[in-house]
Amino acid sequence: MLFQLFTRDLEEYGKGKEDMRLYELLTIIKPKTIQHYLAYMVAGLVLIQLGITWFLISDLTSNLLKEQIGLRALQTAQSIAHMPIISKELLRNDPEGKIQVLAENIRLKTGATFIVIGDVNNKRFSHPVPERIGQTFVGGDTGPVIKEGKSYVSEAVGTLGRSIRSFVPIFSEDGGIIGFVSVGYLSTSVKKSIADHMNRPLIFIILMTLFGFMITACITRHLKKITLNLEPAEITNLYLERGAVLETIREGVIATDHKGEIRLANNAALKYTCFYSAELVGKHIDDVIPCAGLKHALTTGESEFDQERVVNGQELIFNIVPVLKDGSIKGLVASFRRKDELDRISHELSSIQEYSELLRGQTHEYSNKLHTIAGLIQIEAYQEALDLVAHESSGYEDIIRFLNKAVPHPVIAAIVLGKYNRAKELKINFQVDRDSTMIDVPDWIKQEKIVTIVGNLLDNAFEAVLEQNKDNRNVLLSFTDLGNDIVFEVEDSGPGVPPDKIEKIFEKGISSKGNTRRGLGLYLVHQRLDELGGLITVSAASHGGTLFSVIIPKVRCTIV
Repeated sequence: MLFQLFTRDLEEYGKGKEDMRLYELLTIIKPKTIQHYLAYMVAGLVLIQLGITWFLISDLTSNLLKEQIGLRALQTAQSIAHMPIISKELLRNDPEGKIQVLAENIRLKTGATFIVIGDVNNKRFSHPVPERIGQTFVGGDTGPVIKEGKSYVSEAVGTLGRSIRSFVPIFSEDGGIIGFVSVGYLSTSVKKSIADHMNRPLIFIILMTLFGFMITACITRHLKKITLNLEPAEITNLYLERGAVLETIREGVIATDHKGEIRLANNAALKYTCFYSAELVGKHIDDVIPCAGLKHALTTGESEFDQERVVNGQELIFNIVPVLKDGSIKGLVASFRRKDELDRISHELSSIQEYSELLRGQTHEYSNKLHTIAGLIQIEAYQEALDLVAHESSGYEDIIRFLNKAVPHPVIAAIVLGKYNRAKELKINFQVDRDSTMIDVPDWIKQEKIVTIVGNLLDNAFEAVLEQNKDNRNVLLSFTDLGNDIVFEVEDSGPGVPPDKIEKIFEKGISSKGNTRRGLGLYLVHQRLDELGGLITVSAASHGGTLFSVIIPKVRCTIV
């Protein structure tokens, strides 16, 4: 974040050439991929840790060496201060210079920078530079040794430069302080010694840095591989797109890991399983939909399509696909939807196909009749041609004229007219009671629902009479909107419905035709009537067939 703010400010400020060159350089090294981000972050972390380590090691080493050098200087000074010849010659003011000779011999043997022996007046009796013998000791740190008789180590600036030096008092035989011994090492020499001791830790830190960079490169390469070479922005976009795609799918979608624990589910899945999002995610798939058999796909890696399962009393259609990577099962994705919704769509498609077949049949029939009329005209049988035209047009014009007057609702009129044409195609005598009327239909009653009711009842009647003789294929439709209800009656001359099956014919999948793909029409009729608050009765017709009576109240029923 700081890097981005810095580069942005530099872009605004960088008007000169040098600033622009710096900005271009920063643009080049600015992280652009996840590998760069990780490399910079891990490398920065390694460098910070190594920098702190180097600081601690160097500081500890410096303090230890200074302490050791000070201790060595103090021990050397104590040894010199206890020599009898030193106190003896100091009391005599060292007329022969024996103190200088002895001090220089010891300095050369111990490697000290200087050994200075002085009296209580800070007068030197020894010094590495002979010309400075007899001069006053420099540094201003001799007070405690002369006045209090203390032994200690200090760091001060003398005639030779800054040094670490020890002070030890020299006592006479009667215990009085007669002088001091100072042994010192220059700070520059100490620093050089510290640098020599830091060579090995420095090599170790450099090797650790290189090792850290190698580990960083391996981590970034592995992370790039497991993220499928996607950059952070791409991963974010994929996550958001996945969520949007899942919520646009009307089917329930559940994804699990290799253990069968649910990782995600869309709103449709929550609706079907009756769980909340927080409850569903993390649960095992067998605890949510135990009857779906999803564990089979996790163990075998086999996909399953259009499989019927019953979950929480609902018939669902499942499609199950395992998630595979490098031949191993990483999880699965299952999509499911209610079977009745699919059945409804299938029925609608079947109706469309029937209508298309109806139009095709009508086209074929009218084409044959046009050819017949053309043939009659060519053989100059004009009266026969006129009779045929009058016969064909009279019935069609009559039903259209009736519907325009009795049913001003175009959608309802269209379904009746369509079924009239369908009956002619099937050679069925379809009659509409001319006393029928359908003018007062409330706005809250959707015409499409009436179309579903009437259309399915007529289809059921047509199928019932198809097995009868051509002279006994009769279907009668009557309707009225007088009073407080809308009433439809569909009567056919078919074989009728056995009394023991009357209560079951409105269940889904139940059909007297014995075909497993049937049994949906009357089920949809019953559903639409439930939505409208209506009812339907089944009774025997006057000619031995079946009479379906539908009653729909005009006033909407409210449940309190």
